[in-house]
Amino acid sequence: MIFPDVNWIGILPELILALGAAAILLIDVQWAPRPRNLARFTFGLLLAAGGAALIQRFWLEGLPTGELSRTRPFAGMVVVDPYSVFARLVLVVVSLLGLGAAWRFIESLGRRAAEALTLFLLATAGFSLMAASPHLVMIFLGLEIGSISLYVLAGFGRRDARSEESALKYFLLGSFASAIFIYGVALLFAGTGSLDLFDQRRFLADNILVRPAVLLIGLALVVVGMAFKVTAAPFHGWAPDVYEGAPAGAVGFMAAAAKVGGFAALTRILVTAFADFADDWAVVVGGIAVLSMLVGSVLALVQDDLRRLLAYSGVAHAGFILTGLVAGLAGTPGVWFYLAVYSVQLVGAFAVVAAVSGAGSSGSPFARYEGLARRQPLLAMALTVLLLGMAGIPLTSGFVAKFGVFQEAWRAGFGWLVLVAVVASVVAFFLYLRVIVAMYMAEPVGEEVAVPSLPIRTVLTVAMAITVVFGVLPAPLLSLAADALPF
Repeated sequence: MIFPDVNWIGILPELILALGAAAILLIDVQWAPRPRNLARFTFGLLLAAGGAALIQRFWLEGLPTGELSRTRPFAGMVVVDPYSVFARLVLVVVSLLGLGAAWRFIESLGRRAAEALTLFLLATAGFSLMAASPHLVMIFLGLEIGSISLYVLAGFGRRDARSEESALKYFLLGSFASAIFIYGVALLFAGTGSLDLFDQRRFLADNILVRPAVLLIGLALVVVGMAFKVTAAPFHGWAPDVYEGAPAGAVGFMAAAAKVGGFAALTRILVTAFADFADDWAVVVGGIAVLSMLVGSVLALVQDDLRRLLAYSGVAHAGFILTGLVAGLAGTPGVWFYLAVYSVQLVGAFAVVAAVSGAGSSGSPFARYEGLARRQPLLAMALTVLLLGMAGIPLTSGFVAKFGVFQEAWRAGFGWLVLVAVVASVVAFFLYLRVIVAMYMAEPVGEEVAVPSLPIRTVLTVAMAITVVFGVLPAPLLSLAADALPF
């Protein structure tokens, strides 16, 4: 009997997050601490998970070449490589910033705070598992752990009908997408005889498929299932309603974490196992990218709610990221750089929404942001910097990110896709400019905006720093992203 290699280092971040989630519930039942103290404990757990990811990185560097098999413990169900380590670090940063943005929301929940914090940790653990597994069943399990946690978070504002509506829409459409994904996984197993991405890669390298229809249909269904999670068009219909109805403090984390986990799994699947079929799937991915960029940019122009604008903007950004993915392995570093900076900008933007509208509120009409620069200059300045970063203005990390994915797509022969992306970027600039003009040019109307809390100010400072510093000096992050390859 051959026993699987048990190496707890391989799942150390997920262990910390999962056990920490259980500990929070037990502590709450036993001692009923204040929500603020539970949030501080959660913050420490996320820092510990980030430290565990760094331990994995150092462990990899010290591992002799002859022992690389140890990087796939638990019978190959997880893999420890620079790709998974980078994904975990990005998720931890997103979760830390998301927790800061949701701090007031957590405090307002009272005894329910423990449940919300548990969902934060479990969602992070689930999406982290997606990025760390080369096995399709484990990817699906991670997808469900993360997604179900977000479904519940979306409906945590139970006093608001829009929050319940957003949770129900998210759950129904998300379940449908998961079913499509798992059916695609079944077809991939039928076509290759394995659920392991590395085994599938070897099978396709050693065999010529005369009739690959089953494999291609399965791959298409997997792409569709993941396109839903990353809000790529035409599978984005749930996003505006969910982003508008969910509690403001949690939306940034929900949007960014799902994007990171979804793209991490999609990139590993396409680049690791099906690189030989790139001529087939790259065109389809490019088509989804075009539709996402056009739909997201155009529909964002006609929105009168900042949350819905950011939702459609997220659809467009999913298209920009897919532009880098069409280049395959060469485009992976650009995809990761884009994901890292955009996810931080997204959490920061929703932190401003939480500060202006209230952490537990639903909806953020533009009227609340008119004249914001006179009422709360810090919030206006932060949102301006983050929106300019999303627009890809030079000297911001968004410009470096877009340039990177456009460059690799052009080199891969997708010049038509790059041209569409440039046009969509110009359109997107005008929609961001619309918000900036309202904040600085319009007269203040409506209620006064409260001074942002210390956690919100910290989140905005970090988000602005990442947007500016990695726009001026992108080399450190680019170097880390360049090492984050899926094999």
